[in-house]
Amino acid sequence: MKFHDKIQKLRKEKRLSQEELAEMMQVSRQSVSKWESGQSYPETEKLMTLSEIFGVTIDSLLKDGETETDTENRVATAYWSTRGSFYEYKSERNINGLPLVHIHFGKGLKRAKGVIAIGVIAQGFISIGLVSAGLISIGALSLGLFGFGALAFGLLSAFGAVAIGTVSVGAIAVGFVTAGAISIGIYSVGALSVASRVAVGNYAYVPIAVGRNINGSIEFLDTSVMRDFSTISAQEVREVIIAEYPDTWDWIVTWMTWFLA
Repeated sequence: MKFHDKIQKLRKEKRLSQEELAEMMQVSRQSVSKWESGQSYPETEKLMTLSEIFGVTIDSLLKDGETETDTENRVATAYWSTRGSFYEYKSERNINGLPLVHIHFGKGLKRAKGVIAIGVIAQGFISIGLVSAGLISIGALSLGLFGFGALAFGLLSAFGAVAIGTVSVGAIAVGFVTAGAISIGIYSVGALSVASRVAVGNYAYVPIAVGRNINGSIEFLDTSVMRDFSTISAQEVREVIIAEYPDTWDWIVTWMTWFLA
């Protein structure tokens, strides 16, 4: 087996694209393509790097025949790369074609993709990054079934400075059931609360409004000195919600009334 065939074979065994290998090597994708097509050879320093990444001896890379494992190479399977301006770990174990863990940080938009993904841009079952997407997503900008971040989008729930989701909690919360300084939803709790069914807050605008400054078809005005909603009966509010919207889930009714008298 020739050198160029070995490089391509080893790269594919590592499940690396030409772009990913080029990034690890601090070369262009075209350079990797030329190595694999036999148009050129890497210089000595790059050969050493290739042997570390693939866990094989330099001699066996250069000589015709099969490659030999480098028993002294501790970067052979699950590799840490700290060359240049990035830092990466990709586990050897895979699940459905994805590495169990992929960590990728560095200069530029480094992408991590795995069951557990941690990176500048992260995509995985559990993802953590500046920009993240996954079932459980944590990041400055996060998108997932459960989203946590400065700007969070969650299909089921979102928690963040700005949170958008079925259940959302944040300084600004938008969704089906929401809680926040500014809360907008079907059922909303917040300092300024706007909803299409029930709103609870200092300022509440909705058909069923509970608060101090309210505007609604049915109103529960808080007249307590401490402004703690102690003059409003949770049971009365609960009964009205159920009477007006009998399809409301019980946990939502509890959410909307738990802090009332």
